[in-house]
Amino acid sequence: MTDALFLTSDEIDGLATPAEYVEAVRDGYQQVGDGAPAHPRQKFHRTEPDGMFTSYAAVLPETGAMGGYMYGAGFGAGDAWFVTPLFDAENGEPLALLDGASMNPFKTGAAGAVAVDELARDDATTLAVIGSGSQARGQLHTTATVRAFEAVRVYSPTRQNREAFADDFDQRLEATVTATDSSADAIDGADVVVTATKSTEPVFGGDDLEPGTHVTAMGQYEEESHEIDVRTVERATYVPDLRERATFDAGAFLAALEEGAITEDHVHAELGEVVAGHAPGRTSDDEITVFDSGGTGIETVAAAHMLYERAREQDLGSTISFAPASEALTGRLPDGS
Repeated sequence: MTDALFLTSDEIDGLATPAEYVEAVRDGYQQVGDGAPAHPRQKFHRTEPDGMFTSYAAVLPETGAMGGYMYGAGFGAGDAWFVTPLFDAENGEPLALLDGASMNPFKTGAAGAVAVDELARDDATTLAVIGSGSQARGQLHTTATVRAFEAVRVYSPTRQNREAFADDFDQRLEATVTATDSSADAIDGADVVVTATKSTEPVFGGDDLEPGTHVTAMGQYEEESHEIDVRTVERATYVPDLRERATFDAGAFLAALEEGAITEDHVHAELGEVVAGHAPGRTSDDEITVFDSGGTGIETVAAAHMLYERAREQDLGSTISFAPASEALTGRLPDGS
C-alpha cells in the first residue's frame, strides 16, 4: 500500500498566491517546450441528459509529477465536478488527489499570464477584460502579476456583474478598474485584451484592435466557440497552448481555416516553445499577438504539484491509501477463491 494526500477545494482555496501559480505554470510550459509530453483534452458527450466528460494529462519530469484533470459537467445536475490525480513521475506512485474546482481559475489564469508576459509589449499599461465570471477573475488576478497595469476596463453584458467586478478589483489592485458599456469601449486603446466568456459569437471585431495589442482568448475550446473572430486570428501572430489543439477544437482558428483566411502554417509556435526559447515571442511593437488557451494538463499538473508541496508544508489534507497492482490484481472472487 502507498499513501497519497487528499486535498479538498476548501483546503486548496487561498493556499497559493496568483504569482506562485504563474511561476509554477511557467516552469511547466518550459518543460513541455523542451519536449515533455502533453496532449489536448479528450471530450465525451452524451444526450438525455446532456453532459460532457473531459480529461487531459501531462508529464513534467523536472517537476517530478504527472497527472491531469477529469471533470464531468451537466448530466442533469446542471453542475460540474473536477478531479485532479497527481502521480510521481519517477516511480508512478500516486502522490495526491485534489478537488480541482477552486484552483481552476488560477491555474488557467496563470497560463494566460505566462502568455501575456511572453507576448505582450513590455510597456503595456492598459488591460481590457471581456467577461466577469470566475475565469475572468482568475485571469485578472494572475495577469496583474506580470505587468504594471495602470488601467483595467471590464465589459460583460450584465451591467450589475461588470460593475460589481470592477468595484471589487478596484479595491484589490493598484490599477484603476472601471466597467464599460461595450466591448468596443473596453478594448479601445488597450495594450492587452483578455476574453473569458462562453460566447459562440465574437465579442469584438478584429479590425478594432490597435497595432501592438496582445489578446488572450480562453473560451475557445469548442469547435463552435468563436469568442474572437476570423479577422483577429488572421491579423495576429497566433500562439496556442498546444499546437495540436489549434486544429482540434480551437473554434476561431478552425473558422479561419474554413474561410480560407489562413492555413495551418499560421500557427507561429505553441506557448511552451516560446517560453523555452525555441521560438520568438513578440518581435515588434506593432505586432498583434494572440494566445489561444483551451486548457491543458500542463498548467494542471504544474499547479497541482505546487499546491501539494504547499499543503505538505502546512500539514493540510487527509490520507488515502492505494494498493499497488502487484497486490491488488488477484482475480479473486468475493469468497476468496
